[in-house]
Amino acid sequence: MLKSLQRTIFACGGAAIMLASSGAKAEDVTAEEARAIAKDAYIYGYPLVENYRIQHAYFADEGGSQYKGPWNTVVNVARLYTPQDTAVQTPNSDTPYSFVGADLRAEPIVLTVPGMEEDRYYSLQFIDAYTFNFHYTGSRTTGNDGGTYLLAGPRWQGEYPEGIDEVVHSETDFAFIIYRTQLFNEADLDNVKKIQSGYKVQTLSEYSGVPAPSGEGIAELTAPASKPDSVGHEPLPPKAIKPLTQGEERTSLEFFGILDLVLNFAPVPPEEKDLRARFAKIGIGEGFDPEALPAEVKAAIRKGMADAWQAYDEFKATKIDASEVTSADILGSREHINGRWIYRMAGTVIGIYGNSVEEAFYPLITVDSNGEPFDGANRYEVTFSEGETPPVNAFWSMTMYDLPQSLLVENPINRYLINSPMVPDMTRNPDGSLTIYIQHDKPSAGKVSNWLPAPKGPFWVPMRLYWPKESALNGSWTVPPVEQAN
Repeated sequence: MLKSLQRTIFACGGAAIMLASSGAKAEDVTAEEARAIAKDAYIYGYPLVENYRIQHAYFADEGGSQYKGPWNTVVNVARLYTPQDTAVQTPNSDTPYSFVGADLRAEPIVLTVPGMEEDRYYSLQFIDAYTFNFHYTGSRTTGNDGGTYLLAGPRWQGEYPEGIDEVVHSETDFAFIIYRTQLFNEADLDNVKKIQSGYKVQTLSEYSGVPAPSGEGIAELTAPASKPDSVGHEPLPPKAIKPLTQGEERTSLEFFGILDLVLNFAPVPPEEKDLRARFAKIGIGEGFDPEALPAEVKAAIRKGMADAWQAYDEFKATKIDASEVTSADILGSREHINGRWIYRMAGTVIGIYGNSVEEAFYPLITVDSNGEPFDGANRYEVTFSEGETPPVNAFWSMTMYDLPQSLLVENPINRYLINSPMVPDMTRNPDGSLTIYIQHDKPSAGKVSNWLPAPKGPFWVPMRLYWPKESALNGSWTVPPVEQAN
């Protein structure tokens, strides 16, 4: 008979790691304390649970509509994103994506990047299970000559072979690498496909030509060293835990069960030791079991979840909508977030997997010049003076998203954004300025080239400035006001 409850995370190639939890019950806590802990744990954990939902859809749910491919394999999407891509909110429709879902439990992986033209922007964004951006390679950081990079998990202590340009370490056993390859125009797609075909991923053993770790490193792995009681226990049949929907994540206590699970693949950093100990008071990190909690504590935890969303709504209204906090503040590395967990939650809600500000700056256009939220019942205009389009080293865009889903919007001309490669084909005003027309109904013929189609209802229009220039970051350049044109 098992002495502890065995659990699993992502299915991986027909096998899964078996992870034991202690089965310990939460400490005795008052309902008031449980509510406060749940609020903080939810704000802290929302990015990790959302990341689990997306990673499961992309790399584990083989029958799902959003499935991309197996772990530790480059998956190339040789097209731009459309409204049919719904797994990730605020998807980029500027650059064809390539993805690697990295399972680093058994051994590191080696990523090979080909050289490409000097004027083509590309980047590899390394994201851990916390949703921290922990590394970059690409045009801005390493140039366009290509390279070979080794990505290792938190428990790896091996030697790397010759030919590796850089060793990158992830804090978590699972990581996500997002490749963005610039597409200049529709005729350029074959060139992008050729570049994507040169993106290569191998396990370290494959790259080195040596045998893989025993048991192939997946099914035979036991729990991390922090769970020594699991060693030797008979494993249960591998089974991936089904993620919650985004709606369910708001109210289901299983949210904390998934958080509990994911944290087992994230060794406790020193700065989070006290935080994790506090979460353990309601069972998070100790085998969260809502059925073992008194009814009043479970009710309090649900209230804490609602409190977390109230805190987010207040933060968005008073900080983000007021432009006191920008994408530069809510996206980035662990050092950049620096324990401001409401910032990390906001980054996840508004645009999970967004780039750090050095790689891309995202002015968040959420209200018009009167401070009113956007609605497709109105017509809007935004005008860039001559020479005052967004200052970038790569390119910029404005993308239309509906609300509350923050997904791309169906429209009769299949245009989901306006970006800088489109500008030469747009119509300028007599004074050289450039006006973009944001509205649901098709404008007059002379304005269609400058039309960004909107939905019938609420929407927002974030900008993306890839490899932004200093003037965009220091505030000397700002987004012009978006005016109602009714």
